Amino acid sequence: MRIEPDDLRGTTIVAFLEDHVAQLRAVTPPGSSHALDLDGLRSPDVRFWSAHDDAELVGCCALKALTPLHVELKSMRTAAHRTREGIAQRLLVHLLDEARAAGFSRISLETGSFDFFAPARMLYARHGFVECEPFGDYAADPQSTFMTREL
Repeated sequence: MRIEPDDLRGTTIVAFLEDHVAQLRAVTPPGSSHALDLDGLRSPDVRFWSAHDDAELVGCCALKALTPLHVELKSMRTAAHRTREGIAQRLLVHLLDEARAAGFSRISLETGSFDFFAPARMLYARHGFVECEPFGDYAADPQSTFMTREL
């Protein structure tokens, strides 16, 4: 598997992200889904990567700078038919390495608080993330779990 920067212009990644946003909005109550759309992911403060296994797009991930030292993990997704293969773990390790290399000292994330997101929360916890208060522009929301870790 290779993880490479992506300019978000290809039709495959656009469709992959549209599916991602649609799935999150389908399982999350209105107003509680915080997935960035394409314009949000194309913002200058966001770095985005796609993961490919040979020619197949199998995942994606992004980092959004909040301050010069604090970055947010965004849009981490594994293709539905490729879950439980370690792709998400490799994406997360990649993001942690990229955040460190860019000089960030803290990485935080928001994910859902209900069962659908339990595997994601367990993955983050295994990599040193702990629950925290809302950060950045987030407000407390019973549908959200906020997590952070130092780098």
